[in-house]
Order: sequence, then C-alpha cells, then structure tokens
Amino acid sequence: MITVVGTGTGAPPPADVLAGAELVVGGRRHLDAVRPAVPERAELIVLGALAPALDTVEEYVGKGRPVVVLASGDPGFFGIVRVLAQRFGAGALDVRPGVSSVAAAFARIGLPWDDAVVVSAHGRELRGAVNVCRAHPKAAVLTGPGAGPAELGAALARACADRVLVVASALGDPARERVERVTPAQAAARDWGAAVNVVLCLDETRTVGGMRTVAGAAPGPAGWALEESGFAHRDSMITKFEVRALALARLGPRPGDLVWDVGAGSGSVAVECARLGAAVSAVEKTPDGVARIRANAAAHGVDVHVVRGTAPAALAELDDPDAVFVGGGGRELPAVVTACARRARRSVVVAMAALDRVPAARAALTGAGFDCEGVLLQSSRLAPLPGDVTRLAAANPVFLLWGTRPAVRSEGVAQ
Repeated sequence: MITVVGTGTGAPPPADVLAGAELVVGGRRHLDAVRPAVPERAELIVLGALAPALDTVEEYVGKGRPVVVLASGDPGFFGIVRVLAQRFGAGALDVRPGVSSVAAAFARIGLPWDDAVVVSAHGRELRGAVNVCRAHPKAAVLTGPGAGPAELGAALARACADRVLVVASALGDPARERVERVTPAQAAARDWGAAVNVVLCLDETRTVGGMRTVAGAAPGPAGWALEESGFAHRDSMITKFEVRALALARLGPRPGDLVWDVGAGSGSVAVECARLGAAVSAVEKTPDGVARIRANAAAHGVDVHVVRGTAPAALAELDDPDAVFVGGGGRELPAVVTACARRARRSVVVAMAALDRVPAARAALTGAGFDCEGVLLQSSRLAPLPGDVTRLAAANPVFLLWGTRPAVRSEGVAQ
C-alpha cells in the first residue's frame, strides 16, 4: 500500500502513518519537516527526477513493504496522485489529503473559490495561465520555476494591468507565511524566491458573484454567432452572423488561447471568442471603433484587450496568438495576413468582400507555410412582405479563407 499524505497547508502527517513506513518519498522540505517522526530503518528519497523514485516505490510495493509519499496540500489536485494511480492503480493508494494551496489562499483573503478557474504553470508554458488570467475575473495559478509571480506579472502588465495579484507564500508555516496583494507591474519587479505556493489573479469588481451550481469558470454560452442587433455597430459594418459562425469554427477559441481580431470594427468576433473562454486582443484604427469594441465587450460581460492602431505595425507589441481573425481589406491586406501568419500558432481566418483580394491573401497564407482552404458564403435571410408572406433577402457575399499550420492539423484538435 502507498499512503499519499498532503502536508504543508494544514495538520502534520499522522504519526502512525510515518511510524510504519519503510520508504518515505517527498520533497526536501517535506522530509525535513517529518524527519524526527520517521523510524531510523526507513529509507528516505528526495523527490527530484520522478522516474527513479517511482522505480524504487515499485520495488517496495512489490515486496509488500509500506510506502509513504509526502506532497503539498491536496495531492489529488494537480498533484502526484495522478502519476501514482497511472503507475500502480487507484486501489493501491491510501490518499490523505491536506488543504490545497488554492483553498488556503482564497481562505486567507476571505473569498469563495467555487467560481475560480485553476490553472497550473508548473512544468508547463506560462502563456496558457496568462491567457486564462486575462479571460476570467477570478483565477488561481499554481506556479513553478520560470513561471512565478514575476513572470506572470510581466505578461499581464502588457495587456491586463488592472488585475490584482495575490501572492501566497509558505502557506501553513506560521513563521514564514505571506499573503500579499500587488499589481502586475509590482509583481514583475520583485524576486519572490522559492516559497510561493499559488498566485491568485483577480478582477476585484467581480470577485464575489452569485450562487453557483457548477464549479469553475462560468458555463459557456448557450449559443454563438449572435444576431447583429446584439452589438453596437456603424452602418451595418459588422461581420454577419453566418460568416461569424464559420469563422469561429475555424478559429476554435478555447480557454488558454489568445486570439487576435485585427481590423476589429465593432469587435463582434472578438467578443464571441471571449465568450467562448479565450483571451482576446482586438486591433482597431478608429477612435469610435475602439469605443464600440469596449462597449460591446462590457455589454456581454467579457474582457477584450483593445489596441488602437493600424496593422501590421500595431501587432508588434502583442503576445503571439493561437489564432487570428482578419476582417476588412485594403491594399495592406497581404502584409497584414503575412504578419499574422508568421506569429499565429494554429490558424488564421480572413474575411473579404472583394474578389480581387482573395489571391493575395491566399498567397500570404500559403507563403507562410499554412494549408489554405476557403469558401464563398452567400446567404439569404427570410424577410417578411405585406400580406403575411415571406421573401428571401440576399446578404452581400463574403469570401472566407482559413490557413492552418500543418503540424497542428496532423495532431488533431485535441492536442
């Protein structure tokens, strides 16, 4: 039997569990904390490289000798229980959870966390955590080397400077515990050391919320490709919902993604991507367009980072996107599409009304190494006529091209 004990943010490991152990595995600080209670006969392994430690655990388990694995907080929450269950089976585990660092951190500041989005940056790319923080009003980031409060703060300061970061360190240690509120810029300017447990990222205007029945992020939208009437726009200058539906399908926005909406106009595509959980940067050159995008984002309760400027120059300061939507057109369209394609990790979608623009946009996508496909969308909507009859009202045709990186296509959407 392997007894997995969560420690560090609550009560110490049970003495009887340690007294019967013949192998104790854990981080150095975990072993140092329990060493007096461990019998002299027991072997201790400092958990560094995981594979050798698991091999030793397997030797002990195979001989029926008791093993104790020490972990931080709740080891079933982004912890070692998953690895152990995969290797030895859930039936071989006796899990004694402690209080998770996320629960402890929210408790320290007096907030509920059933509506928080929890993301791990430990041993993973930081960008996913950054995008979750940008897209959601309440997030918790489990940190790691190279992905701590300073790095998170530096990334958020560029596009989401109004967030508040709560940095929780040495939770459960009365002498060393610290819970500090800072701005992203303040977090970026400090050396936080190795004692950080978790960083909470909050929009403090939306931290309490209402009653919930499902934990985690708010439920996704019941529908998308919203009616144009759901957005403020100028003279029908808005991506029509038929076009938006296919564009969203090809963009594939999801939590952890960053999407650019370039030439955003009313921001309808940006808002819809944000409603589906992605972080979004919208680029628009006109002051009234910038104001409309912000108003539409606020009306739909989502966060959109709005940049006033003209592409491709305005793209230089943005973080690399997973997917890009390019609307509108003009002589600069090939240069804009090329700039977007060079930096997009997954896909670029381009909407155009003019046939003359299609070859150049397609060449820009294929020239950047994308597989390119496209359609001409022609739709007619039902419209009433006098006499209780209906006609078909044709909308202007739109060309939609989409480019996908071949490596992404071969890995499938569930990569």
